[in-house]
Amino acid sequence: MPAPVLCASCGSRRAALRRPKTGQALCRECFVAAFEAEVHGTVTSARLFQPGETVAIGASGGKDSTVLAHVLRLLNERHGYGLRLLLLSVDEGIAGYRDDSLAAVRRNQGRLGLPLHVVSYQELYGWSMDRIVRHVGLKNNCTFCGVFRRQALDRGAALLGADKIATGHNADDIAETVLMNFLRGDVGRLRRCADILTGSEGQLPRCKPLKHAYEKEIVLYAYFQGLDYFSTECVYSPNAYRGHTRALLKDLEATRPSTVADLVHSGERLAVREDVRMPTQGTCQRCGYLSSQPLCKACLLLEGLNRGLPRLGIGKPSRLQKALLGSEKPETSLQEEEGPRQAKRGPRAIDF
Repeated sequence: MPAPVLCASCGSRRAALRRPKTGQALCRECFVAAFEAEVHGTVTSARLFQPGETVAIGASGGKDSTVLAHVLRLLNERHGYGLRLLLLSVDEGIAGYRDDSLAAVRRNQGRLGLPLHVVSYQELYGWSMDRIVRHVGLKNNCTFCGVFRRQALDRGAALLGADKIATGHNADDIAETVLMNFLRGDVGRLRRCADILTGSEGQLPRCKPLKHAYEKEIVLYAYFQGLDYFSTECVYSPNAYRGHTRALLKDLEATRPSTVADLVHSGERLAVREDVRMPTQGTCQRCGYLSSQPLCKACLLLEGLNRGLPRLGIGKPSRLQKALLGSEKPETSLQEEEGPRQAKRGPRAIDF
């Protein structure tokens, strides 16, 4: 039998894994120490936090947010960050999915000893995702969920008096986002999606302490630390555009292992010509939330839902914006725009 591979770091214990990120063979103890040291290095080099800040950790119950909460609490105590940490969860109202993930969050709350606050779509918007899906179907439901979730996190953090929101986005997530925005031609989001700290335009700052951590290593860290997390995929996500981008990224990574790091690096180094017109940030005239339009996306989506025309908030909102802000009765304009869409979805004759 071949001799066991020894840890490349300590040289005494048997290696338990080969790091997907570096290819280095490490024992369990050295891998855990290296992972925590790298997250600490990310936090300090990017100056993500200041002593005395209240940080709301976006806790979904999944592997990323569970590892983030565990590591931030540990590093906060070990290195004296001086932070007040809170757990903030969003209940989208997805029966059989979010119920179980929130149960995992509550179990971790007891282990970590951190306060937990839960905000729900139902209490914020008057709609649950289950009800939204019944109205819009499975094609565009992720648009609603993404917009509502982002605003729900901001509202919940503001309610708790948080100074920052920490999310569990990892290197794979950021690489997917860079690739997805490139494929969609979304220059505005492409320019800032790889930033480790966002919110300079006036919104509540968000940071990504796990930005340089690979998804595979987050799973390994959770396993070695015995962390309790929820791993079932959202029942409404199989048709999401991000899923196709993720599959493409995995294929690219199988051919070129450095693809994830390369995409993150590309996102960080992206330059946009000075003559390219970028959206200017303002505030929504209805709810006061940050928006580059007179009405924010959440208000547009809600307006469509409440008027029984849910698809009108998706895509370019120019006509909907004018109808809601102008003197024209909204119902008249919305019905005119929705009518052709419904006709397109109906049976059509085909000439052969």
